[in-house]
Amino acid sequence: MNLSPFILLCVPFLLCVACTPDEDSSGMPDSVVPSWPPEPIDPIGEEEETAAGPDTVRYLALGDSYTIGESVPSEGDWPNQLVDSLALRLPDTHFEPARIIATTGWTTSNLSQGMDAQQIDTSSFDLVSLLIGVNNQYQGLPLEAYETDFVQLLNRSVELAGGQPDRVFVVSIPDYGYTPFGQGNQSAISEDLANFNAACAQLTAEAGIAHYNITPISQQWPAASNWVAQDGLHPSAPQYAAWVSSFAAEVQSQLTE
Repeated sequence: MNLSPFILLCVPFLLCVACTPDEDSSGMPDSVVPSWPPEPIDPIGEEEETAAGPDTVRYLALGDSYTIGESVPSEGDWPNQLVDSLALRLPDTHFEPARIIATTGWTTSNLSQGMDAQQIDTSSFDLVSLLIGVNNQYQGLPLEAYETDFVQLLNRSVELAGGQPDRVFVVSIPDYGYTPFGQGNQSAISEDLANFNAACAQLTAEAGIAHYNITPISQQWPAASNWVAQDGLHPSAPQYAAWVSSFAAEVQSQLTE
């Protein structure tokens, strides 16, 4: 998402009723701020059993600046943190480094074109994720166009996962109204993104694909003071760690069931 405060023009928003998250919407009290890198954990209790994972996992992450982790080190972006978490949970499985197709500023149509340019449809993956749409909203593009493009991206994601929708997952669009960059227009941004996220969730459910809602987690700033990267706009590595913590167990189940 090419949204640097120094180079981007503001997009006019209609005045809307403020969208304020519940205090416990992320499942974490405001006083608890996850650290990064996270402490190593034993994901499986001594008496618990888990299904064996595949021998090797090839993971493809599709998206925009949120997927490449703009303004955080590469090991801090959420796809790489997810791979690290899954490797701990499935120690007998070899995880190849995440393949990421994403660029700051990409809309849904840009992502589709980027996939074409890399001829990715000739490849096959064991796991595919999709997080896209914030630049459609920021640029004032129609929601209907987003919906059309998003369905096509969902279909391509399933094809890339060997035709298995249960090996695909979608991550919701975070709310950049809860950042230093967006705080002056927070209510309008949040309301606008709520419409995009509602469409995203509905279309994902209709496709029979897992949907992980991290938007409430993104709304923890400023209570979580380390939630935003140094650019004042994008999530920090600790926030990405919280995303991964919220859905890693479910992704593990997608690989083992």
